[in-house]
Amino acid sequence: MSSRKIIFDTDPGVDDAVAAFMALACPEIDVVGLTSVYGNLPIDITTANALRFVELAGRPDIPVARGADRPLVVDDIGPVPFIHGDNGLGNAPVADPSIELSPLHAAEFIYQMAAANAGEITLVPVGPLTNIALAVRLHPDLPELVHEVVVMGGNAYAPGNASPGGEANMLHDPEAADIVLGEDWPLTMVGLDVTNAVNLDHAQLAAIAAVDSPPNLLLAAAMPFYQAFYEDNLEGFEGLCPHDAVAIAYLLQPELFETVQKPLRVEMHGFGRGKTWAADPYHLTEPNSPWAGRPDVTIATGGDAQAISELIVAELTRADSGSKP
Repeated sequence: MSSRKIIFDTDPGVDDAVAAFMALACPEIDVVGLTSVYGNLPIDITTANALRFVELAGRPDIPVARGADRPLVVDDIGPVPFIHGDNGLGNAPVADPSIELSPLHAAEFIYQMAAANAGEITLVPVGPLTNIALAVRLHPDLPELVHEVVVMGGNAYAPGNASPGGEANMLHDPEAADIVLGEDWPLTMVGLDVTNAVNLDHAQLAAIAAVDSPPNLLLAAAMPFYQAFYEDNLEGFEGLCPHDAVAIAYLLQPELFETVQKPLRVEMHGFGRGKTWAADPYHLTEPNSPWAGRPDVTIATGGDAQAISELIVAELTRADSGSKP
């Protein structure tokens, strides 16, 4: 079976690192590019981390393109170093990356790769959706060229995590998110409705950290800071939620997930800003419905959390983890 080609759009972030190294180690996934975006940390930091990922994975041939440094319309809500560390990698000591960036902006890189591989590229954005929105606004034919979009973000039925209403990636740029979720392309939203339930426990984190490879050594140094955020702020919680890696798990085994098909809108105003609203049958048929003309989105509403966490660990503990040719 041929590998699925993906572009991983990321704002690293410790859980981004878990997801990136999972994808880079998996033979069923062909990472054809990484694109950086502001979010968990400012763009200079997230871009450097994206470069580190391909370098540590022994894949300097994979291009990395720098993307948006701010939302489309309003000021950003700001970075979260108290969750991911000042360097986005749990304050783990890291060397400066030694490989060069692509000369293309992330939005243009996404389009050119999609055009060169028509019908083959899956976009996997796990940060704010600004790069994807820019790409589709610059090139309206992009949805015709892309195989699929799998978004980590949103909360159709769960409460927010960055505000009472908003999930963090959506809250960074609701205007961009509403554009992306409204395009006519196959799109799955893997958000807090499922990712909040997926937990890497102490034994699983130890198994990941025990692999003697450059990616896993970085994870071993980065994960404790992120883990401490969860355990210090959620009473009785042990381990961490690897949110972004759940999107990679969906690519590999979608049968582990429960889904529904509904149009989505993203709230732009007030304390609900960043909330993703799934249409219900009554309001969908109302005159002037906010969902009128919007395509159905596949929304992950749950899944086998234990099996998903075991899949993440299995991919990160492969004998050749991080060294896929």
